[in-house]
Amino acid sequence: MTYDVAAVRAHFPALEEGAAHFDGPGGSQVPDVVADAVAGTLRAAVSNRGVMTAAERRADGIVTGARQAMADLLAADSAGIVFGRSMTQLTYDMARALAKEWGPGDEVVVTTLDHDANIRPWVQAAEARGATVRRADFDPATGELPVEAVTGLLTDRTRLVAVTAASNLLGTRPDVPAIAEAVHAAGALLYVDGVHLTPHALVDMGALGADFYACSPYKFLGPHLGVLAADPALLETVRPDKLLPSSDAVPERFEVGTLPYELLAGTTAAVDFLAGLVPGSGSRRERLAASMGALEEHERAMLDRLDAGLAGIPGVTLYGAAGRRRTPTTLFSPGGVTPADAYRLLAERGVNAPASSFYALECSRRLGLGDAGAVRAGIAPYTDESDVDRLVKGVRELAG
Repeated sequence: MTYDVAAVRAHFPALEEGAAHFDGPGGSQVPDVVADAVAGTLRAAVSNRGVMTAAERRADGIVTGARQAMADLLAADSAGIVFGRSMTQLTYDMARALAKEWGPGDEVVVTTLDHDANIRPWVQAAEARGATVRRADFDPATGELPVEAVTGLLTDRTRLVAVTAASNLLGTRPDVPAIAEAVHAAGALLYVDGVHLTPHALVDMGALGADFYACSPYKFLGPHLGVLAADPALLETVRPDKLLPSSDAVPERFEVGTLPYELLAGTTAAVDFLAGLVPGSGSRRERLAASMGALEEHERAMLDRLDAGLAGIPGVTLYGAAGRRRTPTTLFSPGGVTPADAYRLLAERGVNAPASSFYALECSRRLGLGDAGAVRAGIAPYTDESDVDRLVKGVRELAG
């Protein structure tokens, strides 16, 4: 189905400022319908959830609606959708809760491909309980994480494996289903960081084999908060610290304090916007499947154009060679200037392409980039050919 990028771009007021945005991996721009949903909720009467007043019922409807929207997006159970301030906060909370059952001799596996939010919480939780942390390394020449790098570390003492569904630095997409099969055969749990995959591909938690799947709506056109999805039956077995009078029901037992209703309304609007990227009918999940398929084709075309343009510039170094198993993300060092200077000089040209390690610190170090990292360019639903050409032109000017 034809993807009309001009029609999509018309919904993003931020683009009227004129910049070409390649900073989506750190947070996407927001369509008008999401902003309207947030503002509309703030203007309406809402209160703590309940059934007695219209304000209570409105708040409850917003929460249940957002849970269902995220369930449709992830092919998950709405009763297992947990909201939090960020993916990082949710992962820390879950790590502390799960680690209550760990002790000396237990093992946790993390990978050097991951964002630190899917490394440090597990490392610190394991250290606090005397458990052992084992690291699976990716291949810095290709950017790939071989399945064997993870499965080779599994033992009968493995309690949890944390792995990314897509590297936020390189875009690499590990074979999560194969990893999940081995993890479950070892009797362990799999925690998947889906922050960088969710904006770019149709997610199916069951097909991935994820026991826990964490993501961030502000990376897929929504507001700033985090989402954790899991089987409600699994969540029933986890006992987080909570206030005595707060609900012990799943998923509420994992949600600290009053939820940000306006952000949940914006999240539902973002999912609906994604479902409507191309014309279609059927259930929201069916429309999401059609739209995300069309989006993948569009973003792949933009990524191919970007990679080809950058590869033709003398002195530019591209990192990773993950082929088509990759989200539309390019990490590169420009010729002639440092990444930090390239970031500044491109910004002066109206091109937003940041330079950093982007919290994927262990990944950046393994690539030989240290803590400074490199320039990262991420394709988003609103990226068009003129954006790509502006970035390539700017890098060519810097390299020259």
